[in-house]
Amino acid sequence: MEEWIKLDSVDQYNKIFGLETLHPMVAVIDLSQATQWPEHLRINYGIYALFLKETKCGDITYGRQPYDYGEGTIVCFAPGQATAVDMLKDTRPKAHGLLFHPDFIRGTMLGQEIKKYSFFSYETREALHLSESERDTIMDCLQKIDAELRHNIDKHSRRLITANIGLLLDYCMRFYERQFTTRELPNKDIIVRFERLLDEYFDSKAPQEIGLPTVKYFAEKVCLSPNYFGDMIRKQTGVTVSEHIQKKLIARAKELLLSTSKSMSEIAYSLGFQYPQHMSRMFKRVVGCTPNEFRLRE
Repeated sequence: MEEWIKLDSVDQYNKIFGLETLHPMVAVIDLSQATQWPEHLRINYGIYALFLKETKCGDITYGRQPYDYGEGTIVCFAPGQATAVDMLKDTRPKAHGLLFHPDFIRGTMLGQEIKKYSFFSYETREALHLSESERDTIMDCLQKIDAELRHNIDKHSRRLITANIGLLLDYCMRFYERQFTTRELPNKDIIVRFERLLDEYFDSKAPQEIGLPTVKYFAEKVCLSPNYFGDMIRKQTGVTVSEHIQKKLIARAKELLLSTSKSMSEIAYSLGFQYPQHMSRMFKRVVGCTPNEFRLRE
């Protein structure tokens, strides 16, 4: 069984595929120019990576799930993520991509905003499928970054490279939002499942045993990453997953306050709150009065 490679540098990746390293911390890669490639590769990323796959040349596994990608798709990885790649036999890899080390963007505007590019943490069945014009846009961004890497380094180099990386990532965000729209029907099915799972959670003993439900809990139930699930729910409904959970909590609290004689503390614990005052603060912030005031008012 192949050992996992801890990928901590751009040059380390280039050596795997026999590619030239122009910059120690950033690279635009063209795998069609690779002089060597392993049939099996297990990578634990310590750098950011984005790949535009031009042909399906193998299978990518993230965790236990296969990545949904083929021709004309983008897959992204962030530091701390691990993937397994199994190349199709006698098939030459064909893809363009971008690699950059976290230290390169540290202290820059891009470094401050990198967390907003949540697609770096998307997992199974979540590749970005591009149209031909979208692919051309991505390639244009990669070419601009490559041109800067080939330019003599000066005081403008880092700012221009990070600006162009940010532009590329902004386009990816736009295209992902378009994909959420074009996949509206299957996404609606997930929203219906989410609402059902919310009811099932509060109808069970899960709140007392697990506590308040999390985005991660429901994302795993529908086999999506927390970031993809959260972005999809927000795009489709205009409300975050956390807000959906809060809405359900308040509705259940109101129901228990009016239909039972349980104390506020008993209701809070039954809904998964660790401390009753946490429910009281949330209730007052959303409803405008405390739970006890709501019970007496009604």
